[in-house]
Formats: sequence, C-alpha cells, structure tokens
Amino acid sequence: MFNALPEAERDAITAIVFIGTFFIALTIGRFLKRRAGVRLGLLFRLVCLTLAFYAAITAYGIHAPWRNHIGAAVILLSTALVIALVNRYVWDLYFEKKRQTPIPHFLREVIGGIIFLVALLFVLSSGYHAEAQLKGVRAGSVVVAIILGFAGQNFFAGIIAGISIQLNRPYKVGDWLQVGERFAEVMEINWRSTRLRTNDAIYLDIPNNEMVSHAIVNLHYPTEVHAMRIRVGVEYKNPPNRVKDALFRAASTADGVLAEPKVKIFLVDFSDFAVIYEIKYYMGNHSRINEINDAVRTNVWYELKRQRITIPFPIRTLHVERRAARTVQEDQEEARSILRDEALFECLSDAQIENLVKDARLNHFGRDERVIQEGAEGDSMFVLLRGAAQVSVSKNGSSIPVATLSAGDCFGEMSLLTGERRTATVRAESDCYIMEISKPVMAEVIRDSPDCLERLSELLAKRKLENEGVLKEAASQAQNESKKREYTASFLQRLRTFFEL
Repeated sequence: MFNALPEAERDAITAIVFIGTFFIALTIGRFLKRRAGVRLGLLFRLVCLTLAFYAAITAYGIHAPWRNHIGAAVILLSTALVIALVNRYVWDLYFEKKRQTPIPHFLREVIGGIIFLVALLFVLSSGYHAEAQLKGVRAGSVVVAIILGFAGQNFFAGIIAGISIQLNRPYKVGDWLQVGERFAEVMEINWRSTRLRTNDAIYLDIPNNEMVSHAIVNLHYPTEVHAMRIRVGVEYKNPPNRVKDALFRAASTADGVLAEPKVKIFLVDFSDFAVIYEIKYYMGNHSRINEINDAVRTNVWYELKRQRITIPFPIRTLHVERRAARTVQEDQEEARSILRDEALFECLSDAQIENLVKDARLNHFGRDERVIQEGAEGDSMFVLLRGAAQVSVSKNGSSIPVATLSAGDCFGEMSLLTGERRTATVRAESDCYIMEISKPVMAEVIRDSPDCLERLSELLAKRKLENEGVLKEAASQAQNESKKREYTASFLQRLRTFFEL
C-alpha cells in the first residue's frame, strides 16, 4: 500500500497503523463491556493485537499465502493458552499458594506481553520472512530502549524492586517497620511503592527502590513480640541493686508490657549528673508504643518517688513557691482523724494512734497503678488520704468492680492483722496519696495494749460474718451468736500467733 514511500516513513506508518488498530479494537470492546455487559478478558486483548498485526503487515505491503495468515493467527492466539497455564501453575499454584507470595497484576501483564512479543517475532521471521525488516526494527528498538531507560530509570527501578519485595517478602501488609527515625505500619505494597502509616496517621509513600536500598527493620518478624528500651538517670547515692529492683517493679506492672520475656534492667553509664539505667521490656503490636512508653515512664516516676530515689536535675534549679506546700504534719493529722473514726482502732489511745501514724509510710500512687493485688501476700493496711481507688475481684477469668474508695477510707486491714493474702485488687483511679501501716508498726502498738486483741478479734469476726451474709440470713439469734464466738476465738488465736504475743 505504501511501497512507494521511503523506508523510514513506511516503518513509521506501519507502527501507527498497528497502535491505532489495537486501541480502536480495544475501545470497541470496552464499549461493548460497559453498554452490553459483554465480559471480555485476556483472549480479546490478544485478538486485538492479532488484528493490529494483520493491519500493520497489510499497510507495510507484506504478501503471503492464506495458509501463512491462518498459521500466524493460530500461533498468536495460542499464546492465550500459554499465558493461562503460566498464570495457573506458576503464579497461582507455586508463588501464591505454595510460597504464600502474592503476585501483582502488573507483573502478570508484563510476562503475558513478553510471551506474545516472542510469538509475534517468531511469526514475522518464520511465516513472513521479514528478517531484513526486523533488523531495522531491532536497531530502532535499541535506540528507543536507551532513551526510555534514561528517562524512566527510577520508574523501572521501582517496578523491579517491587517484584523483588513481592518475591522475597521482607515485610507484608500489617507489619510495623522502622524507617529512619519513624515507626510505621505497612498499609499497601504495589508494583511501584510501599505505603506506610505512622502512629500519627501520617501516610508515607516510599518508592520500592528506596525501600530495598536501605536496611529494613521489621518489628513483626518472625513474630510481633519485640523489645523496646527506655533510659532513666538517678542520683549516685542510690545502691544499683535497689534502683534495679524499683525499675523492674515499675516496668513489669505497666499496662501493655508483656510478662514473658521478663523485664531486664541494665546499668549502662556513669554520666556527669546521674547513673544511667536502661529498661528493656517486651511488647506486642507496635501500634501502642506511645501508650506503653507513657505507662512505663509514669510507673517509674511513682515507684522512684515511693522508694525515695531521686531523678537529679542536670542543672541548678531554683524553685519559687508563693504558698507553702502541704506538710507531712498536716497529712499525719488527717490520718489521725481518719484512724480515730475507724472502729478497729477505737481501743487505742491518742498516744498510740500518734505512734501508729508517726511510724507509717506516706506514698504516692499514679492513676491505674495497683496498690494491692488479689492473691498477693501482705502484712500491712492502707489509709487513703487523697484521691480515689477502685476495688475489684477476679471471677471466671475477668475482673469485676465491687467498690470505690475515696479519701478517708481504709483497706487491707485483714492482711495487717492476720497475714492473710489479699482478697481483692485495689487500683488507683486518680493520683492517690496513701498511708501504709506495716506489721512491725502495728506490733509495737499491740504489745503496749494487749487488751486490744479481744476487741480487734470481735470486730474482725463481725466483718467476716457480714461478708458471709450470716447477720442477715441467720435462722436465730442463738445461731448467730454461736458463729460469732467461734470466729472471735479463731481470730484471737490468729492475732496472737501473727504478732508473736
């Protein structure tokens, strides 16, 4: 058709005819799919390419027997079977099912195009003897390939890296990665880039070639359990083992820290102003890193405060206060007033209550910290001076709230007086200021007033009966009194044994 034209122009027209025919046929197919609901797939695209091929060789002026045309059509269309077999046995069965590696649709399309291109070159060379024309095409293709290579090297590098990530699977959707100084969750892996989301819901779209060019820190491989580290400095005067014990208790009870593997504490440095300790703890899903770090640091502050361990200032600090802070004497006076109204201590004199309060300890507990744990051993009681706390018991594996404590309430007296294990968990609902009365302090008071033992045993027996519901449900007064005498005698004996009287 265009034999009279120069070779270069004829080649250009042939290429235009090929591309134009393919896109016209493809557009007709998409129109039928949208309007008539005709489902067209891979085979239709191959038909479009075959039509484009015949239009191109007709425009170029290549003539051959009809048998060659039929054979060429059969070979070109048979690539649909080859591509279907590759999709089924290579991509689906081997990679996705056996190796659990998802293959992007883009890669399937590229491989299918290569298979068709090989068949097309074979048809042109063997069926139409177009070796001379192919040499020109190959020469032109090299030039085009070089131009495209320089223009789109980052684009193709991203595609190749994406294929590498899909095959090697250094990370998958849902994993948490450390990217530079940021921690982010993998949301999507496509053929060009990896999309990440940070704890602040900020999305990062990083090209795959940049991902594979750096070390990938996967916090969820092989499992999502991983260690985190926090450092804290304390004054030189504190013995290291005492500090380590306090930091261990604080980190182990923080919400979100795993019980296994256990928390580890290391002394890592002697700096100018403090001894530096490192807390190594384990957590699960990294999405809660901010909350867990906050819980660990908060528990550390309160635990060090209770143990009188100071976190030093790195500079000289001048504190100016316009009003005087609440003194320890005021807190002790408040505790004395509470204890005088407590039935358990009615038998004590003012002087004995004074000694009790003077020798007791005043501690701070932060919100959500456990003051006592159900089932734990204990030999002390507590007076809540400020704040609020929740009492809960375990039942069938769940924690059930049973009471709320406020300023002025006492708890834990049964463990103080008998050494029984804690029967409930008390957790601070807000920052609490609590006085703790220990067994040695109480023992000194009881030794000075042995007549209080009978009064204490009667009160403990009454409380036990109330807890059991006997006072409300007793069939007769005589039965109630008998049970009370039995409990009173039992508690009297336990008090004498516990306090070695």
